[in-house]
Amino acid sequence: MHFVKEFKAFINRGNMIDLAIGVIIGGAFSGLVKSLTTNLINPLVGFFTGGGNDLDSLKWVPYKHLTFKYGAFLNDVINFLITAFVVFLLIKIISKYIIKPKQKAAPAPSDELLVLQDIKKILADQQKTTSTQTATTADATDSQSQSASDK
Repeated sequence: MHFVKEFKAFINRGNMIDLAIGVIIGGAFSGLVKSLTTNLINPLVGFFTGGGNDLDSLKWVPYKHLTFKYGAFLNDVINFLITAFVVFLLIKIISKYIIKPKQKAAPAPSDELLVLQDIKKILADQQKTTSTQTATTADATDSQSQSASDK
């Protein structure tokens, strides 16, 4: 049973679900890019290269059983470039608008800074104690001089 619980925890993690969604959308997107390349881009490239509507028909046969299908390779390169460009755009959009830039945490104060802060606090406490004692002494002196003048 422990194995089943671990598996459920693994599957229910947020990044695993995101990965599954990405794979599904990626598969659908791959079909869309292939259709774009086959139905729109290939005829244009074929028109300019004289290869007809299909890049796959472009090939070089230097020897009777040796065939280089450079049209199919060009087709795959175009598919890759379109897919890479769209993924690049998606990452740019996600990183700019969806993922908030992480705030850098304030660096921990150094040991020297902590010691200086402690010294500052001690000096401030001593200053308060000294000023309180001075004020008390001054009040006592004023009281004694008032008593002496009253006599």
